[in-house]
Amino acid sequence: MRNIVVGTAGHIDHGKSALVEALTGTHPDRLEEEKRRGITLDIGFAFLKLGDLSLGFVDVPGHERFVRNMLAGASGFDLVLLVIAADESIKPQTREHFEICKLLGIPRGLVVLTKCDLVEPEVLELVRLETEEFIRGSFLDGAPIVAVSAKTGTGLDELRRQLARIAGETPPKDASRYFRLPIDRAFAMKGFGTVVTGTLIAGEVKAEDEVELFPSRRRLRVRGVQSAGRVVLGASAGQRTALNLAGIEHQEVRRGMVLAAPKRFDATARLDARIVLLPSAKKLKNRARVHFHHGSSETIAEVHLFGAREMMPGSTGLAHFRLADRTLALPGDHFILRQFSPVVTIGGGTVLHIPRGRRLREPEATNFLEVQERGLGGDFPARAAALEAIISASGEGSSLAELVLRTGWPEEDIRRIVEDLATEGKSRIVAEQPLVAVSPSTVASCADRLLREVERFHRANPLAEAISKEDLRTRCASGLRADIFRAALEDAVSAGKLALAGDLVKRAGRSILLQPGEARAKEQIEREFARGGLAAPGVEAVLTTLAVDMSQAQKLFQLLLREQVLLKISNDVVLHHKALDRVRELLAEYKKTRGERLAVADFKELAGISRKYAIPLLEYLDRTGVTRRVGDYRVIL
Repeated sequence: MRNIVVGTAGHIDHGKSALVEALTGTHPDRLEEEKRRGITLDIGFAFLKLGDLSLGFVDVPGHERFVRNMLAGASGFDLVLLVIAADESIKPQTREHFEICKLLGIPRGLVVLTKCDLVEPEVLELVRLETEEFIRGSFLDGAPIVAVSAKTGTGLDELRRQLARIAGETPPKDASRYFRLPIDRAFAMKGFGTVVTGTLIAGEVKAEDEVELFPSRRRLRVRGVQSAGRVVLGASAGQRTALNLAGIEHQEVRRGMVLAAPKRFDATARLDARIVLLPSAKKLKNRARVHFHHGSSETIAEVHLFGAREMMPGSTGLAHFRLADRTLALPGDHFILRQFSPVVTIGGGTVLHIPRGRRLREPEATNFLEVQERGLGGDFPARAAALEAIISASGEGSSLAELVLRTGWPEEDIRRIVEDLATEGKSRIVAEQPLVAVSPSTVASCADRLLREVERFHRANPLAEAISKEDLRTRCASGLRADIFRAALEDAVSAGKLALAGDLVKRAGRSILLQPGEARAKEQIEREFARGGLAAPGVEAVLTTLAVDMSQAQKLFQLLLREQVLLKISNDVVLHHKALDRVRELLAEYKKTRGERLAVADFKELAGISRKYAIPLLEYLDRTGVTRRVGDYRVIL
């Protein structure tokens, strides 16, 4: 069963609701006030089955005061019925609704001339000719124009036939994308609890799924799913859907919120877009405030034009939007702009980019956004170029999750594109699980920065052999991804510019050159510890005797530790490496002659040292695998 959402559009009292009732047998007006006054105030719904097609009708109000309600329902239309009353022809809201349909990118539809029983054939033909002129050059150019009467039934069979044909030609929405459902109604149903409705614009949903409510990011469970008034196991993109939600009261949900796949998206208060300004609009000035309608939501936005102080009527341009309220928007989404005051429709556009860091500036903004625009619904090379631009624009690298946030594309598609870009040398994969991609130029720039920081460290610390990896990463940038740092470091080492010594980094070929006084002091430190043997002197006692200042003496002492000439046994005991070598020899001889079991007293006697030195030394030998403690004894390994 193919699911198609059909919307109505047209002036007030042109018979939209009566037409839907005549087609489906269901009157879409659901509010008591609507029934009492005989006019549609809010969106209404009905369903019709035509062969293997399930048509979900969204009937919208025609009064200019309720355009905001019309917009809440129009964003999910697959096709539209432009309704024009034969006894009135084209009226102001006919024009506004039609412009909105064009701005929302609704791809197809047909025109219905209602109330044909109220006019003479000559008048009906004049209205038909006027309508043909009205839709010329639009997405409805060449579409069927069907004259009907909801009262007498004239033309309804032809309308159903044309609807079935056009709906059958409508490609299905992409169910492979992640689930998104803009909420247009929320209410409580006795025995069920909270129910929300909307047009499922992407992905699939089924009972017991976990979903995320935006912008609050609250996690909820789907108790049940309905479509076309029936309980179903699940629903997919293109269906009018009702979801019974667990874990939330209906008062906590309102029109404009969005349900989406969990852990995939985030709401935003900033976006970059292509704007189309209507010919009937006034000039749009930079930093103007507008009403911003997206999905079923409405908020106030400030428009920041790229490269212009104002936009002229009938023109297009690129802009950055700052929204008063966060919304879940993705590239490719359409939106409508209405003047702040008086409130009239002035244009619309398409979301091109969701900024995650700094705002784009000219001239890079125009180039970047034009690449993103070509990638919307484009072929594989266009999408690859768009993803490459996103990765390149991020100097911090882009994880798979971040690329989903920026594009809304499935993970599998993104991974395939990134791998192709990496094969072509246009991106660099610096981590696989999870995937992180970065521009090759970013890695190269980072490698240069590492080299500069290592050189700076060597100049400031001539007696330090190398800098630790973590210190080097912090010096370069505290927020630098570990994956990019690792890739840049590997490149610098492979290029022979840097060298690694365990967790330390130094300039390749670097050796420490000591001044004569420093060399003599270093030799003196080594000599004193070598003379002390296993009863070595205290560190401070040795360093205070040197002919260099204490700071320099400490650096020379640390140098001897790094070179492993001296070994730190404990916080208080440092020994010359030859003294440790002698201990190992003594233990080997002891094991041969007296066995592997060794008491503390035996060790004191063997090494000729006091308990002050024996205990730290035995603990060191345990740590380094020479001995193993068993109760009060050691076992020589």
